[in-house]
Amino acid sequence: MSRIGKKPVQVPAGVTATVDGQKVTAKGPKGELFFVANDEVSVKLEDNAVVVQPVNTSKDARSKWGMSRTMVENIFKGVKDGYERKLEINGVGYRASLQGKNLQLALGFSHDVVYQTPEGISIVVPKPTEIVISGIDKQKVGQVAAEIREYRGPEPYKGKGVKYAEERIVRKEGKKK
Repeated sequence: MSRIGKKPVQVPAGVTATVDGQKVTAKGPKGELFFVANDEVSVKLEDNAVVVQPVNTSKDARSKWGMSRTMVENIFKGVKDGYERKLEINGVGYRASLQGKNLQLALGFSHDVVYQTPEGISIVVPKPTEIVISGIDKQKVGQVAAEIREYRGPEPYKGKGVKYAEERIVRKEGKKK
């Protein structure tokens, strides 16, 4: 039994939710998102809360139950508050800047890396060594952050590279004479 799946998802104030078959749509102050649940689970709107239940007791249905409930909760939080991910850049000469909507990164390569911002995502550079990615879709925000980090991930000896703000780099000891 899914412990997370059992709890109904309360619709937050300021968000309108509609359930049409397997499709859950949420409209809020930040925008509109939808999630289409798998056929193995049933989705209902009861007492200003979305209830997700497995259709049968098969392993496949039970495995998709908790995930479907979490996805519904994520779209509610996204249209109400939005999501944000912070990246930090460490290294001599490593920096970021915005050129229009594009992010320009100087990461020690012979050329600058230009990252085109996808639709629905906003990137802010408060300091040359800090990048803030925000949007209403949790998956998209995380994907953009991962793609930017992938250009030059943190290395274990000096910690140079792009890392998540909350990430801790496990440092290695260098060579000894």
